[in-house]
Amino acid sequence: MQGEEYGETARAIRDGDLDSAPLAPAERLLLDFIGTLTLHAYRITDRQIQGLRDAGWTDPQIAEAVYVGALFSLFVRLADAFDIHPPARYDEAGVPGVLARAD
Repeated sequence: MQGEEYGETARAIRDGDLDSAPLAPAERLLLDFIGTLTLHAYRITDRQIQGLRDAGWTDPQIAEAVYVGALFSLFVRLADAFDIHPPARYDEAGVPGVLARAD
């Protein structure tokens, strides 16, 4: 049951549906920032960083978010390159909705 209080948020994030996740505005802003980092890092602006600061995130927290986001991007790219996929039994809910979408 550890973490079950965050189950709804975790499912929404897993399925790529941040709009339905019960997130505080500061948390949503940070996740939007990580989305920018993941998809278009070159688009990160000083204004976006200042917005995170204004929302209450400290520079060390922002830096940690960058490190974690970049590290997970590395893991995903390595898994894709080597065609590594976790067994379906690891996820009782099946394939995350975000992966099932056509690009």
